Amino acid sequence: MSSIDSIINRQLLKWELQRRQAEGQPAPRPKPPPIVTVSRQTGSRGSYFAARLAEEMGYQLLHREIIDTICETTGYRKRIVESIDNRFRGELELLVESVFTGQTIDHTDYFKHLCQMVLSMSQLGGVILMGRGGNFILGAKRGFHLRFVAPKKQRIGNLVAYRKVTEDEAARLIEKSDSSRREFVRKIFGADIDDPHHYDLVINARYLDVEETLGVVAAAVRAKFDKLTYL
Repeated sequence: MSSIDSIINRQLLKWELQRRQAEGQPAPRPKPPPIVTVSRQTGSRGSYFAARLAEEMGYQLLHREIIDTICETTGYRKRIVESIDNRFRGELELLVESVFTGQTIDHTDYFKHLCQMVLSMSQLGGVILMGRGGNFILGAKRGFHLRFVAPKKQRIGNLVAYRKVTEDEAARLIEKSDSSRREFVRKIFGADIDDPHHYDLVINARYLDVEETLGVVAAAVRAKFDKLTYL
């Protein structure tokens, strides 16, 4: 079993246990832990931040390859849907369709599965989704949405230091990655990935170290979901 499959199965078992425990409790059942989405510029250290935030909050980090594997595997999709509350399960298809009635312009099977899985995960909680436009699928009230950015010169320096590439190679990687992510969001969601209004918090890492921002973000996640509980 690959490391990706091991991560997915471990999280699925956690969600399935969570569901069995909830079924044995009287109504109203406790709300699941919040879901967090992380969008980042290449070289901003957003990936490292997401991994550290997952450790800090006791969450599982689901990066792009893991999300794609879930969306492309019928068995994983089935287990996730079976783990969500019956009431929400009945609303799921309507919620997926509502995403299509917004700004989205991509109607492929992959995108439908992506919407279905991300919306389902928002009901199960306890994970950080990195990439794949999770914030655009979930909207303002179904997750905490973070964007991690840094000046280009600093991002080039980070890639040189951590990926052991030349400055020219780093600059090309950044240009290619930024363009690819910008196009993905434009094509799938008809949106601008750099528009700060799509996020609850945008962190510019110019002068902020990853460790210095962990507590701020964790507190912001709790504060938002405390407010949503009473809306």
